[in-house]
Amino acid sequence: MNVAREDKKAVSVILTGTGRSFCAGEDLKETSAGKSFDTWIEETNGLQDIQRLILRLDKPLIAAVQGYALGGGCEFAMSCDIRIAAENAVFGFPETGVGLTVTTAGTKLLSHLVGLGKAKELVFTGEFIDAKEAYRIGLVNKVVPNEHLLEESLEMARKIGERSPLALKLSRTAIDHGLHSSFEEILEIEGNHLLICVGAQNQKQYVAKKLKQMRKKGSKSSK
Repeated sequence: MNVAREDKKAVSVILTGTGRSFCAGEDLKETSAGKSFDTWIEETNGLQDIQRLILRLDKPLIAAVQGYALGGGCEFAMSCDIRIAAENAVFGFPETGVGLTVTTAGTKLLSHLVGLGKAKELVFTGEFIDAKEAYRIGLVNKVVPNEHLLEESLEMARKIGERSPLALKLSRTAIDHGLHSSFEEILEIEGNHLLICVGAQNQKQYVAKKLKQMRKKGSKSSK
């Protein structure tokens, strides 16, 4: 994740699993075998550090979710800015059923995405939901056929990649801060961000690019 953050050519990042699932969460066989208290502390700190890296990426992050996204896996997906799910995706929080709790900011992220009542229902019952239901409640942005998941995710990344990296970074920050800022605080943040863009003359090349695209589109339609 640090490599992606430092790569100036990467405007956005896609997070996905390497196998048939996005991330199935805690290994219950390992848990049932018993782990020391120190191991639990080490693993918890490690998982939370990964989540911190994701949240501090400073670039739009797209989750391409296939198969199971359970527990910590679902939390990692929720920390992404946009979630695209394959039709075979399954989401859920099994923690309370095995005597554990949500660990990596999932309680906060889930409440923001689906609302307080639905968040409590999913965590309290441990019910798994499919991609269609996840879309209905706002947990994912889009559902696509399994075989088109990467293609659709890359297309989303392409659209984002046409935008200003600086403007994207500042917009991501403002939206995230807006969740827990007052009206006046977010106005100040947005005003400062606009002046940063203007000070960097960030808008000039993108306005010129947009005007060029509009002229090109206009010439095509007049033929």
